[in-house]
Formats: sequence, structure tokens, C-alpha cells
Amino acid sequence: MTRSVVGALAVLVVAGFAGCAATSKVHAETPAAQPIAAPYSESTPEYRFFPGDEIEIVVQSAPELTRTVTVGPDGRIALPMIPPVRAAERTESELEAALVSAYASQLRAPEIDVVAKSYGSRQVFVGGEVVRPGVYEMPAYVDALQAIAMAGGFTPGAKREDVLILSRAAGENEVRSVNLSGRSIRAGVSEATALSRYDVVYVPKSRIGQIGLFMQQYVRDALPIQFSLYYDLNGDRTN
Repeated sequence: MTRSVVGALAVLVVAGFAGCAATSKVHAETPAAQPIAAPYSESTPEYRFFPGDEIEIVVQSAPELTRTVTVGPDGRIALPMIPPVRAAERTESELEAALVSAYASQLRAPEIDVVAKSYGSRQVFVGGEVVRPGVYEMPAYVDALQAIAMAGGFTPGAKREDVLILSRAAGENEVRSVNLSGRSIRAGVSEATALSRYDVVYVPKSRIGQIGLFMQQYVRDALPIQFSLYYDLNGDRTN
């Protein structure tokens, strides 16, 4: 693909994202429109905390330090005797290990349990060639096809064989292409795995080459603000 073609494609897709971002809003679905949850399996990624989640920190070796805390906008939680600790994008076991390490200088053999109490808003962004692009609240785990259905379905010009999903469910940025064509759907849509909070589903008009590089260079600034802040496409996110 020549540089001129890539550049033209970039302009078209960014324009599509920008239009979606300018008009996007959280859509409240009626009960009849609620999608069926995607099937759960052993391969479903372990949940990672996000800002707004409420967590109980149980310090077995020092019960007076037990607290129920909320993950702040910066992804950290505040606890007695130690500096703020990053909870965002960590699983329960990973956060437990981080807290044991943080308390090691203050307590003898700290024993800590992490228990999720409640979860913050779970939104996904659906853009491109769908009827109602925007931000949608997930009622449960849904897959890309169900998210597109929440957005009114595909437009006639959609490239269903090359739907892009941008995600940080595994703790780092991942961009992948899934085939949601009618033939793939009839075959079981094995590629349509469950989405995670702040995943981005983008339906292009035509096939996009060099997906990872393209998304890194062109997508971030065109997303709604809560999504663009969530993704660090330079890969240099620190504690």
C-alpha cells in the first residue's frame, strides 16, 4: 500500500471517528433491546480494576488497617501508612501482591486480601459504519456483534469482514480484526469474544492494512475524551 493511499485512508477513518465523537453519548437501552450476555469460559480474561470500582482491603495481620476504598481517577487507592498504590488494570491477585510489597516495610509478614465490592460504569465505544455511533453502557459481558446491534447494526457500506477492536483487557494495548460477516455469523462467530470496559469497536468502510500502526497514529485523538484518556498508545504508561 503506497503512502498516499494510507494517508487518504487515515483521513477518511479519522473523520468518521471524529464525527462519532462529536455526537456520541451514553445510550440507555430499553429492556427489549438488551443483548444476551456473551458466553463465559475459562478463556474469559480475569477482571482488572478500573477507576470508580469499590474495593475492600482486608489486612489480616493488622485488622485496624482494613478499609473499603474507591479507585480514584488516577487509578490509585489511598491506604494508611503507605503511599498511594495503583489498582487500575490490576487483577485481585496482582493488587494483593502489590499491597503486600508496599506494607512489607511497615508490617511483619503482612497478610492482605482484596475483595471487589462494586464496579463502576462499564462503557464501550462503537463507531464507524453503524447506524447510531456512540458510547454504550454494557448491561453484561457482550461481544462485538452484540455491541454493534446495540448501535443499531451495520450500515450498507460496512466492511463486516474487517471490524477492528481496540482493547486493554490484558493490561496492554491490543488491536485486532474480527470477521463479522454473515457467513462467519452462520458459522458461529468464534472471533466475537466478550468485550471489556472501554473497548473500542470500529466498523470501517473498506479493509484497513497495518492495523496496529494505523490505530496508534490516528485513532487516539478522535475518540471520546474518556476513551482517549484511557488509552496510552505510546505504550509508556507508568505507575
